[in-house]
Amino acid sequence: MDHNALLEGSCHCGRVKLRLPSIPEQGTRCNCSLCRRLGTVWAYFPLRTVHIEGHPEHTQDYVQGDRTLRTIRCKGCGCVTHWELVDAAPGSRHGVNLNNFPPALLERIHIRRFDGAESWTFLD
Repeated sequence: MDHNALLEGSCHCGRVKLRLPSIPEQGTRCNCSLCRRLGTVWAYFPLRTVHIEGHPEHTQDYVQGDRTLRTIRCKGCGCVTHWELVDAAPGSRHGVNLNNFPPALLERIHIRRFDGAESWTFLD
């Protein structure tokens, strides 16, 4: 699979399309109460560097807990595509769910396990 194909992903129904600026160096699998239920693998990029087509017209957000993050999902198929800060300041980053990209992308990067449930540290 070529490099550019690895950078393009979408939700299941294709209403929300994502294009990464580069192949991430790593992904993060978190076990917090939300991420463990979603089964996401996050990669982090500076805000507005990931091209997202179909957002916000085809998405809904979910804000929980301390109300600092908006988890975004497709209205059509329900796939979680990314998260954004509620009050994003210049220099902020956002998370992109790598499970919406070709499996070959995840095979190329190191996936770290993050304990967001208790210690707030990486487990590896």
